[in-house]
Amino acid sequence: MNKIKPMDAIWLALVLTSILVAAWTGRFAAVTQASFDGAKAAVTLAIGLIGAMALWLGIIKVLEEAGAMKVIARLITPVMRRLFPDVPPDHPAMSSMVMNMAANALGLGNAATPLGIKAMQELDTLSAEKGTATDAMCLFLAVNTSSVTVLPLGVIAVRAAAGATEPAAILIPAILATGVSTMMAIVASLSFRKWMPGKAPVLAEYVPAEEVEGDNSSSSKSRIAIVILFFVVLVAGMLHTQGSLAEKQGLTTLFTEALIPLLMAFFLLVGFIKRVPIYETLTAGASEGFKVAVKIIPFMVAIFAATAMFRASGAMDILSSLISPLTTFIGMPTEAISMALIRPLSGSGAFGVMSEIVQREPNSFLSYLVSVMQGSTETTFYVLAVYFGAVGIRRTRYALPAALIADVSGVLAALVFSHLFF
Repeated sequence: MNKIKPMDAIWLALVLTSILVAAWTGRFAAVTQASFDGAKAAVTLAIGLIGAMALWLGIIKVLEEAGAMKVIARLITPVMRRLFPDVPPDHPAMSSMVMNMAANALGLGNAATPLGIKAMQELDTLSAEKGTATDAMCLFLAVNTSSVTVLPLGVIAVRAAAGATEPAAILIPAILATGVSTMMAIVASLSFRKWMPGKAPVLAEYVPAEEVEGDNSSSSKSRIAIVILFFVVLVAGMLHTQGSLAEKQGLTTLFTEALIPLLMAFFLLVGFIKRVPIYETLTAGASEGFKVAVKIIPFMVAIFAATAMFRASGAMDILSSLISPLTTFIGMPTEAISMALIRPLSGSGAFGVMSEIVQREPNSFLSYLVSVMQGSTETTFYVLAVYFGAVGIRRTRYALPAALIADVSGVLAALVFSHLFF
């Protein structure tokens, strides 16, 4: 007899609780509408992700062909080897995971998702038991849901637009809080790994690819000269026009707008220097990204519909009121409870709650706290559904409990550091 899997239990509990609460609150119509709206929102978001995934997986394909991913992996081998002993240091999964973590650290959510899916696909090649999460997959997902964020630029931009006196004041507490949640994600994953040694899937044999020799010809030197000229013109243009924009918009907004185009240019120029056929390679990678984006739609529909029903039924409000005595005891404002509960379920919902509070009272402690929460936690169920769904993982093992431990740690750390720094 098959055992009930964690995601099965969570999803079923969300749906059945929504229906039971709707029976007591008389919100059957709202729950029905929410189920359709949630499913529609999932498909709309997935379709919106197709372009981003296709583009960025294509760019990463260029980096792979250029050999840059292996260089990145070598730089962080000492740390990553300890965290991921089952992943060979020169395996593409190593560099893909680093690229994803770097994108998350810089607050590049649109770029981080396709990079994370790429990393999960590479990790899946190391598993001989398809459909079962490996130890490396569980740890990687837990670290992702801990939100390794160094620059929460989106949150800072919202605070600046709302007129907060010091919009970037959340930076240090957010970094500290995300550091705590990441550490707890690692500790929880490694602990579960020790407790469940016999349940780990069998790993596939890895045969490293042959190294590609670099090109030291005069043609390569001319390409480097073109790249240097590009960046000289780029810097000159930014110095000429961006000074006035920085004064009007603020350096944070300017940095946010420029970061992704600059990274895109850098990655593609690396391929150009290494004589990679840029267009052909990018389109080949984009084709893979399109297939992945379509594959994750069913998983997103299930999660979005269940969470929308849970909120519409009034179950979220009831849960908030039940735990309010505890949160009041630890110094958490009542209005922040909804943010803490919604964050693991819905990224857009949590961002909307945060934005509304910041817009209403930009300089309050409540506004400060929810901003730190948004900048130091992640949408756990969305990440789990998308990343595992991309490679057909149905037996998630201990990934969900490790991720939820990281979530709780991040929320509590955000509360502590907000009190210390506000």
